[in-house]
Parts: sequence; structure tokens; C-alpha cells
Amino acid sequence: MLDKTARIYIGFDSNEVAAYHVLAQSIIQHSTIPVVFSPIVLGHLGGLFERERNSLQSTEFSFSRFMVPYLSDYEGWSMFIDCDMLARADIAELWALRDDRYTVMCVKHDYQPKIDTKFLGQTQTKYEKKNWSSVILFNNAKCRALTPDYVNSATGLQLHQFKWLESDDQIGDLPVTWNYLVNEYEYRPDAKIVHFTDGGPYFDEYRNCDYAEEWFAMRDRVLFVRQRES
Repeated sequence: MLDKTARIYIGFDSNEVAAYHVLAQSIIQHSTIPVVFSPIVLGHLGGLFERERNSLQSTEFSFSRFMVPYLSDYEGWSMFIDCDMLARADIAELWALRDDRYTVMCVKHDYQPKIDTKFLGQTQTKYEKKNWSSVILFNNAKCRALTPDYVNSATGLQLHQFKWLESDDQIGDLPVTWNYLVNEYEYRPDAKIVHFTDGGPYFDEYRNCDYAEEWFAMRDRVLFVRQRES
């Protein structure tokens, strides 16, 4: 199962419930392999994840994403994805990029955010390796440094800048098309996962951003299925 089924952990935020379901449906609709979804919901991590939220966190899963190797029993590979994304291609292609030479794999963005505030007035923090951790392939057995105690006590930069690794050489590089930053990068028709990092079409003020029509079409698909089943 670990090799033939993609284990996908999706960050869940109570302000972006629609985003979670649309992302999951977009993955299902394009996938040619079985997938198992696990939403990372803070209320499901009682006794494991206990750090208090600080003012710099833009989402409820800013730090809890690093619980994925522990939640996977440090076995096989797992994928983490922020909820504010839309899959436009087969997740099997991304899953096939796993490389046992590395501890983690991600898109190594090199950019400076264009705006100073994000959705819901959140501060746009700027730091090295920003958004590297928004799509991660975890080689779980090599991520034993990510214990609950460490995730609860490490600083945000220690976690998001992968300071828990011995070297950046342990970070494998994924093609940028698998975490394409909407409005930070120019529109690209071959983007495979688009990331509404500064605010997605599920917020009124971002309804006209790039790829918004595709997001709404997928949302309508989710709503149609639910209405038909009810």
C-alpha cells in the first residue's frame, strides 16, 4: 500500500473549508492511482500538537504539517499539501518523483513576495526558503528528528527552513510546476498544482485571480455531487 497508494496529508484551516474539499476533489479527478487523504485538523491532534498559535501564523496548519512523519509512523513516503491549491494534473506523476536519496523533496522557490499582506489581513512574512514547505514529499524513516516534542518547541524558521536536517543536500528538488505560485509567477498553462498563496478565489477579494475559473468549476463539481447524493 505504501508504494502503490499516495498518502496525502492536507492542511486544514477552519477559514478555508471549501479550499480543502476542492483540492481533494481536484486530486481525485485527475489521479490514476489510489489516494488516501488525511486532513491535518488541530482538534484531531490533542495531546500531540500543543504549541500555541502566534501572530505570524497565517494558517492553523503552519507548524502542524511537520507532524506528518510521526503520523505516518516514520514509514514509507507521505505527501503534505497546503489546502489553498488546485491540482491540474495526475498526482501519480508527482508521487513517482520520490527519490530515496533524499529526506524531503519540494519546489525550491527563489522569489520575494510582491505584497505585504496576505488573505484576511495576515502579515506576509519574508524569509529564506519561503513556500518550500507548502508541498513536501516526506521520506518518513529519515525524518525521525520531527518528533512531537521537536515540532512543539522548534521555532518557525527552524521548521520551515529545514534546520532539522543535517544539510540542505538532503532536500530533493521538484519541478516548479508542482507548486506554482499564483500571481507571484506569470500564468503558466502547464502548471500541475497551482498555489493561491496570497489568497484564493474562495475569498471575495481574490475571485478574479489566475486559475480562478478552474477552481470554481471544480467547486461546482463538488457541490453537484453533494446535491445529487442528498
